[in-house]
Amino acid sequence: MQDMKNVKIDFLGNIRLFSSLTDEELLGISNMVTLKEFVKNEIILHEEDTNEFMYIILFGKVKAIQTTRDGKEIILAIHHSEEFFGEISLIDGKTSSASVVAMENSLVAIISRNDFYSLIFSQKKVLENLLHVLCSRLRESWERIHMLNFKNSTERIKTLFRTLSYDRGEQTDEGIIVKFKLTHQDIANMTGLTRESVTRVLDKWKRDREITVTKDKFIKFRTGFLEEDLPL
Repeated sequence: MQDMKNVKIDFLGNIRLFSSLTDEELLGISNMVTLKEFVKNEIILHEEDTNEFMYIILFGKVKAIQTTRDGKEIILAIHHSEEFFGEISLIDGKTSSASVVAMENSLVAIISRNDFYSLIFSQKKVLENLLHVLCSRLRESWERIHMLNFKNSTERIKTLFRTLSYDRGEQTDEGIIVKFKLTHQDIANMTGLTRESVTRVLDKWKRDREITVTKDKFIKFRTGFLEEDLPL
């Protein structure tokens, strides 16, 4: 039992929401969370469900999606290890605006609505971190709206990776690596394009040596490429 508590504390300490807390404070939170495993493609949260929990990804990857009337999947967000979701429904009391599906086998910590409110009211540092995260997500939403206004597929894909680079970009001497594994279909679902269009753009960038793929399957962009304006 003690080992499990230590595991929870270690994981929770890496979560941005709780990163300012002491081990003693993390121990108190560890008593509030329930761990649950989800297998690849399992639905964690259904769209329009009344949500009573916040979910923290300890390891794994999930996607928030909506499905159009013709069955096309639109990816609204992808969350990785050390990220969380579901807090919006707890705050405004409305149903979930998207389904959340495990993209790979994932371990998730679940916190109830009552414990969530207890945390943000009793821990000023958690509330401050939550506000920072929500502001960051709002800015990402603005970027997404900006991206979808582009008719050109190259502009859309470049804007997507520019947004991803803010939080998941690592600057190297040879360029910036976006540490975010996405298939061509994932990129298509995030930009409203076809998979074929995404493949054409990425293949051209490879030929032009604007991008390379690392051994970890991350995309590395030439220094300055993401900041450059696209030609008219």
